[in-house]
Amino acid sequence: MSTESAETEDDLRDRITNFLRRNFPQIQMHGGDAAISHLDREAGEVHIQLGGACSGCGISPMTIQAIKSRMVKEIPEIDTVHADTGMSAGADGDLGGTSSGDSGMSPSFPGESDGEDDEGPQAPF
Repeated sequence: MSTESAETEDDLRDRITNFLRRNFPQIQMHGGDAAISHLDREAGEVHIQLGGACSGCGISPMTIQAIKSRMVKEIPEIDTVHADTGMSAGADGDLGGTSSGDSGMSPSFPGESDGEDDEGPQAPF
């Protein structure tokens, strides 16, 4: 790779990182992170890996869709965005099997009853 093409790829990498920080500050605000796992400038393709609190977050599929649709509009060199949280990734890099009800688990909250008398955590005194 020539020095000029390396600088161009570094510039593109910086623009993508800045795009993520500028457009999706909630990722970091909620304890997640987004990083470029692979960039192919010639193919116009980038792979984004969401991690931290994004893994298992119910809103991450919507965040992924927003990243995909907005990045190709704002960064002309990018034609294809693959993004996932690494959890149940499908063949195309999208999350698979994350529609509501698929996990087999539902959230429970203190005081919510499922037939048992659950008053929540007990005070230590």
